[in-house]
Amino acid sequence: MTTTTLTRPAEDVEQGEQHGTDLVRYAFRADELVAAAPRPTARIGAVIPAYNEAGTIKRVLRGLLAQTRLPDAIHVVVNNTTDRTFKIAGKLAGEHVVRRAGREQRTTVYVHDIGTNRDKKVGALNYGFQLVQDMDLLLGVDGDTVMERTALAELEAEILSDPRIGGISAVYTVDNRNVRNPLATLLLTGQRAQFAAFNMQNMVRGRNMAVLGGQASLFRVGALREVMAEYHQAAPWVSDSEVEDSLLSLQIKNVGYSTKISATARAEVGGMTTLRALDGQQVKWNYGAIDLMWPGQRGDTRGQPLHPNLRLRWLENLGMVVNASTRLLFLLLLAASLSIHAFVFSPLWLIPPVLAVALNVRIARSMQDRTWRDVLYAATLVPAELYMWVRIGHFVRAWTKFATRSRTDNWAAQARAERGAGWAYLSPLLVAVAGFAACAWVWVSLPMIARTSLLWVGWPLLAVVTIAQSVFMLARLVRPQYGYRV
Repeated sequence: MTTTTLTRPAEDVEQGEQHGTDLVRYAFRADELVAAAPRPTARIGAVIPAYNEAGTIKRVLRGLLAQTRLPDAIHVVVNNTTDRTFKIAGKLAGEHVVRRAGREQRTTVYVHDIGTNRDKKVGALNYGFQLVQDMDLLLGVDGDTVMERTALAELEAEILSDPRIGGISAVYTVDNRNVRNPLATLLLTGQRAQFAAFNMQNMVRGRNMAVLGGQASLFRVGALREVMAEYHQAAPWVSDSEVEDSLLSLQIKNVGYSTKISATARAEVGGMTTLRALDGQQVKWNYGAIDLMWPGQRGDTRGQPLHPNLRLRWLENLGMVVNASTRLLFLLLLAASLSIHAFVFSPLWLIPPVLAVALNVRIARSMQDRTWRDVLYAATLVPAELYMWVRIGHFVRAWTKFATRSRTDNWAAQARAERGAGWAYLSPLLVAVAGFAACAWVWVSLPMIARTSLLWVGWPLLAVVTIAQSVFMLARLVRPQYGYRV
């Protein structure tokens, strides 16, 4: 333990004194005083990239100002905005002084409007990085994310406890409580289940986080500098990828740091309440992930299919292939069998749905703040099945865009979708309808012997794939969760 000898009269000795922000405790040894080394602390700069966040930016800032451990500075970087984000955030600009647990804390809120920004969120993050690069840690918070009161203190404690950690993400979820629209309720509850499953998968893998999401993550500034030096970048985030957070997470891992998810720190993020907006967000995420897994298509983003941070992404994509294939094949075979009165029901086909319900319920029970909607969503199967079909549409759209080497600006596409523009989200449904119509025409054109032969081959093939899928679900169902809550 580091000690400091203090030369002052023994009569001034007290059990403990407040010096600035650190409590120093003294022990009397004969004729000297020894001060214990204070708990490690760091300077933290928060960066909030804000694009049209007038409806949420006040809650985000109030959430940061309510933290038990305040950031040392908060920078709101408004960019490409057409609403009142700057004016609303500006009302909270300036110095804030609070006293919590007997300690005075100070922070200053700065609001910057950088106008038109070609690099969008990436440009805003890098602008913020320049403002806090002299600090020890950078807290990245989205303009619609509200952190729980103790979240920053918990993130700081975890990242300082191990110098190998380059970045750590909070456990994030979305709010589905105060929504009356049935479709919005379904989508928000589905996103909660999706995020919960993703977070739990990272937690049980040693809390190694595949993606330090922009929602609420704390970065070691030294690690960001090493990334810049290793990859010859002018800033930590680059626009070569549409999932800038995933790419930076890979780079942090590649320079020798670990990327973690917190065991306790939590944050609530804004969810998508329309099919159009959800499609824009998820297609961008899926496309960007594919771009990282495959040989890179943008800038200098090389494909890294075997990277540890991408293994979970490969499993997700493989799972979506199996989910889509089994569902489509079952519907086709069922329709074909019924058309010639050849369908024979077997109770064995109920095993996969039962396992799916059990797995969904387990995920719901692992949520720290679960609602009755989460439990109902998991236990009744139908809502989860509908949301799965929506996700399959996103998956198909993303892979189609990648396979056709589409150069669409998915950031702009998401922004348009959130404004209520565009109809691309309906394309998977239209393709599915056309595909089923084509299959029906081919089916009725075939002779009976060909139809029975297809059924004779199709049902056993589906059974084999379904058995493998059921074994995988069973393995996830019995896998220990070590008491983690998402």
